[in-house]
Amino acid sequence: MAETRKVHPAGAVLLIINLLMASRISLSRSILLLQRTNNHFPYSHFTPRRFPKSYPCPLWSSSFSLCLQTLHKSSTTTATTPPSISNCYSSISMDPVADEANPLLQEFEFPPFDVVEAKHVRPGIRALLKNLESDLEELERTVEPSWPKLVEPLEKIADQLTVVWGMINHLKAVKDSPELRAAIEEVQPEKVKFQLRLGQSKPIYNAFKAIQDSPQWPSLSDARKRIVESQIKEGVLNGVALDDDKREQFNKIEQELERLSQKFGENVLDATKKFEKIITDKKDIEGLPATSLGLAAQTAVSKGHTDASAENGPWIITLDAPSFMSVMQHARNRGLREEIYRAYVTRASSGDLNNTAIIDEILKLRLEKAKLLGYSNYTEVSMATKMATVEKAEELLEKLRAASWNAAVQDMEDLKIFSKNQGAMEANDLTHWDTGFWSERLRESKYDINEEELRPFFSLPKVMDGLFNLAKTIFGIDIEPADGLAPVWNNDVKFYCVKDSLGSPIAYFYFDPYSRPSEKRGGAWMGEVVSRSRVLSPNGTAPRLPIAHMVCNQTPPVGDKPSLMTFREVETVFHEFGHALQHMLTKQDEGLVAGIRGIEWDAVELPSQFMENWCYHRETLMGIAKHYETGESLPEEVYLKLLAARTFRAGSFSLRQIKFASLDLELHTKYIPGALESIYDVDQRVSERTQVIPPLPEDRFLCGFSHIFAGGYAAGYYSYKWAEVLSADAFSAFEDAGLDNHKAVTETGHKFRETILALGGGKAPLEVFVEFRGREPSPEALLRHNGLLSVTTSA
Repeated sequence: MAETRKVHPAGAVLLIINLLMASRISLSRSILLLQRTNNHFPYSHFTPRRFPKSYPCPLWSSSFSLCLQTLHKSSTTTATTPPSISNCYSSISMDPVADEANPLLQEFEFPPFDVVEAKHVRPGIRALLKNLESDLEELERTVEPSWPKLVEPLEKIADQLTVVWGMINHLKAVKDSPELRAAIEEVQPEKVKFQLRLGQSKPIYNAFKAIQDSPQWPSLSDARKRIVESQIKEGVLNGVALDDDKREQFNKIEQELERLSQKFGENVLDATKKFEKIITDKKDIEGLPATSLGLAAQTAVSKGHTDASAENGPWIITLDAPSFMSVMQHARNRGLREEIYRAYVTRASSGDLNNTAIIDEILKLRLEKAKLLGYSNYTEVSMATKMATVEKAEELLEKLRAASWNAAVQDMEDLKIFSKNQGAMEANDLTHWDTGFWSERLRESKYDINEEELRPFFSLPKVMDGLFNLAKTIFGIDIEPADGLAPVWNNDVKFYCVKDSLGSPIAYFYFDPYSRPSEKRGGAWMGEVVSRSRVLSPNGTAPRLPIAHMVCNQTPPVGDKPSLMTFREVETVFHEFGHALQHMLTKQDEGLVAGIRGIEWDAVELPSQFMENWCYHRETLMGIAKHYETGESLPEEVYLKLLAARTFRAGSFSLRQIKFASLDLELHTKYIPGALESIYDVDQRVSERTQVIPPLPEDRFLCGFSHIFAGGYAAGYYSYKWAEVLSADAFSAFEDAGLDNHKAVTETGHKFRETILALGGGKAPLEVFVEFRGREPSPEALLRHNGLLSVTTSA
């Protein structure tokens, strides 16, 4: 997510937006039945339209992002920068433009997350925009078709807004409040207006065209050519070539889409928070593991039931992922599972929080925008900045659907047989609120694995140590704690310094691991704080170093017990760290294509999904799986069972992702807003070929599909499967070299770092992949990893 990017329509101000977007690649993952939002985005030029707030991650699940929540609310702290390391990172230059006391307008080494408040947003953003407007006018007046007179000043303008807006947007995700939300909502139209102004600047657009037509064009580096080509393409997608009346209409659409997307996300969040089911009879929640009972009791305490306890209740069930998933997987009470499931798939579909009309209006406006730009539909706009084409994306989805169908049908038969053998009365009528429960029972029976019982082997400190050791082995980097160097927004946030083999700092990142339901968005994501940049060098020689943040939602420590993770949560941390690595290990000095910037949205998930594969690597897993009390290693037989269980219900999970991707493309390609067929009719129709069990007639899943209506994945959700092909094939290079061959792994890791991680958006992703792999990507590795290679289809 990487909140995270990524599938974005074409843009509006693609430079800033790209900046602002790539700044959060939530790229988190998801839960079995969906759960999230947020936006994220790569970069290009300027673009207001796609302004993902973070990069959401897929709604699938060989690794849900079970972001366990807690009612634990920590206070923020002000960190003092130790003199000994105060020069470890160069300051971010922010010209003071208003009230000297406003932290958003001060120069800083690291963002002052600890002191920024809602009261600073309105005056700070308005003062900044006024200053940037002046800078833009100066640029347009003096612009010349050269790097120093065009690209460098443009990057400086974009970066200031990216850093400051990114700061408050991040705080909204991790430390939300009504006051902060209201302040952002008030100034957001002004920010979008500036982005449109920047994205539609004809002097800037014409200067880029002149560079492309100049005699110097052949001698430009690949990265600079990519920047110029991207700016020209995005300029057109931003409406720079439109007549004045059409541009005015385009801008109104952009403003309204921004407002609607934000409202959509807020409705989902508010609807999720609004639901709560109080339970006083322990029989009603039989089957829930101790951690879930503790969470439910903690929630009850936070709601005023001061005597609530895990043993005696009362307990409160919510629609937050940890609570919801626990009920669906473990509650023996079928009636409770049905009630919670129905509440979940109808979130934000009624009353004041109903997203139905918002979805229709978003789809209508996106189609109008596409037509204004000369495209037939919004999907064509989105694909203009992707690796794939509409045809290629549909072809891949159908190939994977066909390979997954029979396996998914067999998955369902297996559940029916197993549940019948267990005496389940519902065995012949299994439905949505049964599959999670019986899948978990079958998995436990087939592989003798109980995720809750594995938690003691996956303590967060040990997992992070193992992850950092893996990064050292593969990529030759050291990661050291640097708490106190940078201000943080919560006491639980950790700060790290990434160093190269010579011990020199090359990047930094924050890690916010624990759930705080009262103020923190659910899910997991990675976001950009600042990017690597030569232009923004603090001393005029060495480039500015990149900073990232990783955010998860795990159960916090309890007493002397550390945060204990499920295996799926381990996968989530590895996933987000993959995004962070691509941001931090870039060697690209051109800021507009450094790290995740400028990478086509459907390729940006490659490093994150690649890193998940290492969770199944024996040496890596056994290195982190140590009992937190005894130090005992995970038993070998359990490791082998985890490995075998990797392909459990792979067909079903694959189909689920294909359903989301296919529905997304259908809505943005063929659906006509206001016609006889409703969005829910489309959902039912697409599900006929992508779901073994059709949705309930009253299913309103779309009202919570934040990825495409409040995130960056509109007409681009297919990107998850597209990138899965790339990531699986990339990992197969390590398999080919020999995973037990330390020298070969190190050499292959070095090559991966020097290509996939180092080149950023400075080279086309297909070229980068071929440079690493020696050939174009193949889906064979993905199908093999999922156990679907030999499956024949009749669907």
